[in-house]
Amino acid sequence: MSASSKVTVAQIGVGYWGPNLLRNLVSNGDCTVKTVADLSEERRAFVQGLYPGVETIDDYRAVLADADIDAVIIATPPHTHFEIAMAALEAGKHILVEKPMANTVEEVEKIGELASEKGLVAMVGDTFLYNAAVRYLKSYIDSGEAGEVRYIFSQRVNLGRIRQDVDALWNLAPHDISIIQYLLGNPEPVSVSRHGMDYIQKGVDDLVFMHIQYPEKVVAHIHVSWLDPQKIRRMTVVGTKKMVIYDDIAENKIAIFDKGIEPRAVLGENMDFDRPDFVVFDYRRGDVLLPKINFTEPLRVEIEHFLDCIMNGTPCLTDVNHAKGVVRILSSA
Repeated sequence: MSASSKVTVAQIGVGYWGPNLLRNLVSNGDCTVKTVADLSEERRAFVQGLYPGVETIDDYRAVLADADIDAVIIATPPHTHFEIAMAALEAGKHILVEKPMANTVEEVEKIGELASEKGLVAMVGDTFLYNAAVRYLKSYIDSGEAGEVRYIFSQRVNLGRIRQDVDALWNLAPHDISIIQYLLGNPEPVSVSRHGMDYIQKGVDDLVFMHIQYPEKVVAHIHVSWLDPQKIRRMTVVGTKKMVIYDDIAENKIAIFDKGIEPRAVLGENMDFDRPDFVVFDYRRGDVLLPKINFTEPLRVEIEHFLDCIMNGTPCLTDVNHAKGVVRILSSA
């Protein structure tokens, strides 16, 4: 495909998140949306009302049989991702799959192997990695300004939306895991544990605490729940030099705190410093920096990146390897 060509795309599934994907696809000048497939007549009518030029069908297999379609967006329930993704790749289509890419590491690996064999792009929709605030935080950590990362604490809680097909961990935590992996450079965890509870539906945890131990004494703790009185989307990164709060629903999404605790050198009787038997600490309380973030809708950036990967061979940020790391942590729990 030449860089000047438009990518012809189809979308499978237009439920809760699907309309946002479709809106960004339709508004992108590098692609043409030919077809939307959804089992629901109501959802197909919804698409027709907004985009009368887009064909709507009830059987996604017709999309795969259409030789004009170059790429497929898969926004169906998670348990269907693997089957549809593999079928689309077999049909020679590039794929963008909503998170998680699949339910097991083995399934993600099979998607990666087939995509590599066919020379196709396989990308997962971890939208927060296309968020300007998250990218600023990544750049700040990589610059060394925060020092060495000690720990990360993340909260993603609200009242509802209750799911039946997945629990709160698989619904909400993929966002936080993908961000943490991205910030830390995709390390392999030493251990993963979870503690959850099912209050509303038996066997479906409404509340989960996940703990991830990384090498070099770096830890991450994730709290997810759809049974909480407040909507919170906040991540705290504590470094040896600075501390940073990323709050996705705040006006100032990044706040950098010049705070810390450090041992103070203590003078001994023989004019020697750092006496091992007596420790004093310095509490550093400096300024708070609220950097300006030039914000663009992350989903728009994600779609642009997907098309760029197809048209120009740009390495994919949220590729199979990234998807596999996230699913491995979820599965380990």
